[in-house]
Amino acid sequence: MSALYATFGLAPAMRAGAVLADGVHQVHRDFMDFVVDGRPLLFQLCDLDAVSPLASDIPPAIFTAQVRTLLLDAPAPLADGRCVIYGCPECEGIECGAVTAVIERDGEDVVWRDFAWQTSETADLELNGYQGIGPFRFRGDAYRAELEGLLADGEDAAPVRRRVLLIGARVAVLAKLAAALRMIGIGADITHDASQVPADELRMYGAVAFGHAVGEAERAAVRGAFEAAGAKVAYVEGLAPIIPLLVAQIEHALDWTPLELRRLTRLTVSDGAAHVEVASSCRVELVAYRLDRLSRTHTREVFDAMLEPGEHLIPLDRRAVKGTSFLVARTTGSVRVAPVVHPQRA
Repeated sequence: MSALYATFGLAPAMRAGAVLADGVHQVHRDFMDFVVDGRPLLFQLCDLDAVSPLASDIPPAIFTAQVRTLLLDAPAPLADGRCVIYGCPECEGIECGAVTAVIERDGEDVVWRDFAWQTSETADLELNGYQGIGPFRFRGDAYRAELEGLLADGEDAAPVRRRVLLIGARVAVLAKLAAALRMIGIGADITHDASQVPADELRMYGAVAFGHAVGEAERAAVRGAFEAAGAKVAYVEGLAPIIPLLVAQIEHALDWTPLELRRLTRLTVSDGAAHVEVASSCRVELVAYRLDRLSRTHTREVFDAMLEPGEHLIPLDRRAVKGTSFLVARTTGSVRVAPVVHPQRA
């Protein structure tokens, strides 16, 4: 086994929820990801849609138990000393599949080895082992300090602000948006006057979404209320009354992952092409939303393929993005939204 050390860290990460065009939805999950040698370990696992066991929405006792297991202060939950590193974001069953590894002490060090995809009590390394990932040797003191920091925070840790305040004039749209957000695990409230909301409640929000009809004076009053409460939030300017589009905008606003650790780092649309930048090999889906002259919504998937790290220029069918149009880009864990910019006519 290599004696070279890898660095171990933790960073906030997100599995973006979504309300998809066919009515299917996926749940929003916030979790702490494992950062090995400065890079999220999840990025090495070939576009895997998964979350670590350190998810923010699990009960505190279970969260503590997960940390204790990773610290080797509690027995491994699976045979052969194996622990779940990443699991299904929609359920807790290993039957859906999970990335597991043996975590063990080697003197003062901690080693993660024998990574595998596992769907039952035991792992078949020959059939489902991850070749080329690990083993990772971590210095025990640094490893324990990172994980014990999660326990030390305890009740003093800042809550995950997975709530959104919706402000606008189109009550029907706001009600549909609130229902869609709640369906994927994001709390949503509707108000017309944030100045009447107690400061403690304002500090629970992570984002504020404004509708088109909200005037600048109203927006300034809302911002002033949050500033007075000492609450730092992301402000979302709703692009169009299209529920999946608004959900994607809000998901992007709620992404607290450090910029340098995000998978999808850029999306712009101009001259009939999407400019996409990704930090690691991943599947990218592009969905176009268009409003016609009668304000009817048209939805079309315009791209779905694996992209290698770097910048990519993806031509778009001009019929899918004509007029008032918007593009949503998704990868595992990241989402971005951009309006379609059309060339100015001479």
